[in-house]
Amino acid sequence: MRLQQLAHKRRSLPEHAEIESLTKDLTQLRDLLVAAQTQDSDTAREQTKAEQDVDQVRQRAARDQQRLDSGAITSPKDLANLQHEIVSLAKRQGDLEDVVLEVMERREAAQERVAELTERVGSVQAKIDDATGRRDAAFEEIDGEAASVSKEREVVAGSVPADLLKLYDKLRGQQGGIGAAKLYQRTCQGCRQELAITELSEIRAAAPDTVVRCENCRRILVRTTESGL
Repeated sequence: MRLQQLAHKRRSLPEHAEIESLTKDLTQLRDLLVAAQTQDSDTAREQTKAEQDVDQVRQRAARDQQRLDSGAITSPKDLANLQHEIVSLAKRQGDLEDVVLEVMERREAAQERVAELTERVGSVQAKIDDATGRRDAAFEEIDGEAASVSKEREVVAGSVPADLLKLYDKLRGQQGGIGAAKLYQRTCQGCRQELAITELSEIRAAAPDTVVRCENCRRILVRTTESGL
C-alpha cells in the first residue's frame, strides 16, 4: 500500500507539469529565436550587398571625376556626357545609401529581437533547471523511502508463511494492489463495508493465527484491538 502511494506521489509531483509547461514555452521561444537570428543573418547579407553597390558607384564616380579633372577629354560632347554621368552616379549613390540606412535599421531591430529572445530563453531554461532540481530532490527522497519500505516488507514477508504470502500477492493483483485490509470498528477498511453479525461471530471464534477474509471484497482482514470484535 505504501509503495503504491509513493509511486503515485512520484508520478504526481507538481514539478512534472511545471517542467512540461516550461519546456513547451522554451521550444516556442527557441523557434522564435532561430527565426530572429535568420532575419539578422539575411539583413546582414543584404547590408553587405547594399554597401558593396554604394562602393562600386562611388569608385566609378571617382574615376569619372579624375578623368574630368585631368583635362584629357577635350570634346565638348564627351565632356557633357561625362558630367551627366557623374551627376547620375551621385543620385544613384544617394539612393543606394538610403537603401543601406533602411537595411541597417531593419538589422538593428532584428538584433534587438535576438537579444530579447536570447534573454527570455535563458530565463525559461533557468526555471526548468530549478524545477528539475526540485523534482530530482523529491525523487531521491521518495525513492529512499520506497527502498526502506521495500526492505521492511522483505523482512516481514520472510516471517509470513509461504501460502499466506502467495494468497496476499494474488489478492493484491485482483484488488488494485491492496491484498489485506484493517478491520476497524467492525468495518473492512478495504471495501468500507460493515461486516454482518454472523461474519463477526465467526471471526471472534477464529484462532488468532487463523486467516480471516472479508466476505464482500475477499481481502485478508487484519484484526487489532480496534476491530470492535
